[in-house]
Amino acid sequence: MLGGRLTTISQSCLHAMAEPITQINTLLAPRFLFRFATPLKRYQQPKPKKKAKPGAKPKGVFDLELDESYRLPDLAALDGFTPVGERRFADVRLAWAPEGLVLQVEVTGKSQPVWCRDGRLEDSDGVQLWIDTRATHNVHRATKFCSRFGVLPSGGGSSATEAIIDQMLINRARENARPVRARLLQAGAKVTKDGYLLKAYLPSAALDGYDPEQHTRLGFTYAVVDRELGTQTFANGASFPYDEDPSCWATLELDGA
Repeated sequence: MLGGRLTTISQSCLHAMAEPITQINTLLAPRFLFRFATPLKRYQQPKPKKKAKPGAKPKGVFDLELDESYRLPDLAALDGFTPVGERRFADVRLAWAPEGLVLQVEVTGKSQPVWCRDGRLEDSDGVQLWIDTRATHNVHRATKFCSRFGVLPSGGGSSATEAIIDQMLINRARENARPVRARLLQAGAKVTKDGYLLKAYLPSAALDGYDPEQHTRLGFTYAVVDRELGTQTFANGASFPYDEDPSCWATLELDGA
């Protein structure tokens, strides 16, 4: 928030502001001075590159392709030359549809294997999402419309190599979101030698209050957590309680809703 105004910022603007300069000493992270709003593109199924074979089965969540037009802006570039600047190692893409949200995250630059534990979602390598279907930014404790999810590239299944997605609690919530059955959530991953590609689908039934016809904005933030590379965040970083305070989240405007 700057002068009480909502700030819509483009990717090109962020790149311009992140040109090499001398490190800035500041008491507050520059991101804290803004309340961000950015458009969220509606999902469109891409045309198949080749005709499917008769009787071929769909690949599930990995059929959900998000090209570069779905990439979320790098808001943390504003903090790039301050003591609270973060390393950027993840390409995060998101899309909306009347049926729910589609996520795609690609992490690169790793030299160590991913560390994922089914019983320790918060500490594992992966991505955490915070979503407010009412985009209420004037409260400091989560409501029943605020959800948190953890998505890991590995650690699931009998061999502990399958992707994991599960609902997580938000600390100090005024009211918890209703529990989500695990079978509603879908995730898939491909682990590579220097990172992973992770995809997830969050259906509307898992997002309390999700109604694009009536509510065309979402409160949103994310944290890509990696024991080797650090943490990459969206609207606010570790200097502020983004993991529990909806006022620290950005606004996603559902394009075409």
